[in-house]
Amino acid sequence: MSFKSILTELGLTDAEIASGTLKVQTPVDGSEFASVAETTPAEMTDVIGNAKKAFGAWRQVPGPRRGELVRLLGDELRAAKEPLGRLVSLECGKIYQEGLGEVQEMIDICDFAVGLSRQLYGLTIASERPGHKMMENWHPLGVVGLITAFNFPVAPWAWNTALALVCGNAVIWKPSEKTPVTALAC
Repeated sequence: MSFKSILTELGLTDAEIASGTLKVQTPVDGSEFASVAETTPAEMTDVIGNAKKAFGAWRQVPGPRRGELVRLLGDELRAAKEPLGRLVSLECGKIYQEGLGEVQEMIDICDFAVGLSRQLYGLTIASERPGHKMMENWHPLGVVGLITAFNFPVAPWAWNTALALVCGNAVIWKPSEKTPVTALAC
């Protein structure tokens, strides 16, 4: 299976994978298979501003509804497991079964996070004062920044993103410059 057919199956367009300044090579044979756009510092300011705005709205969405979005992400990953596994394999040099395993980890954490989205409760703590109780109440943090390494291009992103999203946070992902196409595909 060729890179082009994998990328097409994952819905990536020529504009996304053939018009940028970051050249992407496969460690399998050293060939270049994509060139993707890089985010400039000025664009990054806008990305952060947009994430802050999104956080303001996203944190107001009830946890179980946020979990529904993560469930849908898991469904999309299931549907694309085979081509995503091939892309992970070809982009970072893992054997195919390892590529599939990394995608399966993404699916598994989505399933876990969906359950977590209904368990975002705190503790009620006894107090010595009459008529008084103390309660924990969890609040979203804000914008979460994630940086992933080339040798695990997608699973750590999913581990952190699925949990951050159900907890009400916005996420900005900086993938490895050696494996940016898997990030685009996700």
